[in-house]
Amino acid sequence: MDLDWSPDDLAFRDEVRRFLDEKLTDDLRRAGRLATSVYPDHEASMKWQEILHAQGWAAPAWPVKYGGCKWSLTQHYIFGRECTLVGAPNLSPMGIRMVSHAIMAFGTEEQKDYFLPRILTGEVFFCQGYSEPEAGSDLASLNMAAVDDGADLVVTGSKIWTTHATEANWIFALVRTSKQAKKQQGITFVLIDMRTPGIEIRPLVMISGEQVQNQVFFDQVRVPKANVLGAIDDGWTVAKYLLNFERGGGAAAPALQVMAEELAQAALAQPNPNGEGALIDDPAFAAKLADARIRADVLEILEYRTLALVSSGKDPGPAASTIKILGTELSQILTELALEAAGPQGRAYQPHATMPGGPVVDYAAPADGFVSGADWQAVAALRYFNDRAGSIYAGSNEIQRNIIAKATLGL
Repeated sequence: MDLDWSPDDLAFRDEVRRFLDEKLTDDLRRAGRLATSVYPDHEASMKWQEILHAQGWAAPAWPVKYGGCKWSLTQHYIFGRECTLVGAPNLSPMGIRMVSHAIMAFGTEEQKDYFLPRILTGEVFFCQGYSEPEAGSDLASLNMAAVDDGADLVVTGSKIWTTHATEANWIFALVRTSKQAKKQQGITFVLIDMRTPGIEIRPLVMISGEQVQNQVFFDQVRVPKANVLGAIDDGWTVAKYLLNFERGGGAAAPALQVMAEELAQAALAQPNPNGEGALIDDPAFAAKLADARIRADVLEILEYRTLALVSSGKDPGPAASTIKILGTELSQILTELALEAAGPQGRAYQPHATMPGGPVVDYAAPADGFVSGADWQAVAALRYFNDRAGSIYAGSNEIQRNIIAKATLGL
């Protein structure tokens, strides 16, 4: 087996590096380094998307006919890894990575023509309306009602844990259009303009002090039936398809591999609390880090396979559940190790809430002696708290194991 990159791959890597050197500003790098979850600073993310779109690289995993890149799997990996190495901010996944694929598969030509180009440019920015106060991992129990009224559906109810609802101008949502014997039936997938009268957004402040999630209330909101994706009462089919892309439509392995490498370097500089030498000399820490690195390499192989399906417009199926389990649990392991490796610098940035009307989070200046180029250490604690939700959102990992058991093992 030849594990070396080909001359073409090396040339592509150099092209990516030149692009990043030229286009990725210091402000954007810092925003990427200081991101505490998969959702970076909104303004930085949108600015970076604008730059990537101008290059034709905003959605490389899309089918080429919709604006994706005709890259090999190795090139996809190289691009993701190089962006991670220099701290490029993530793009919000709700549009590019999630609902776009559902629009490609179930949308009308009019819906595709309107939404897909605007998702690429950032003119249309989606948030996700799935969970409700009484419907989380058991998503099919949702109750937000949509009543048929001629050319419209009239929607009343609420959605919760809605990330970036205050920034989004569209939301894709699941609504209850009829009550049937099986709760998965009678659900409809709709695209709702967030500027429609009757929508109220209430921010939710997280334990970290950050405000990225919200509860959204809908009071007699009129949604044209032309905004239904797929068929009325068959939205569960669309939702299941989209969730496969939410769970396994991206490439997390490069970022996790880079994080493991940074942890190894940081552990060289931290004293061993259990003996002499550095933290990396502690057998327990070293064993956990080695195990994490092996898991990241396994995840990379699985993501390769899934990326081949996604880039050809195919449903990744239960493989997405496997990737979701491995990726989120590995991220949790690494954020635990990061708290150890960050040491006192893990408290260099402390979030604090302000009075109503002001910013929810304001970061203090780095403490003296802060390690340049390792900004992740400053937000290690915030990432740790945020990652606790990783094994719950997009369907809890227990649910993912049930999906694998049914779809793959036939249990």
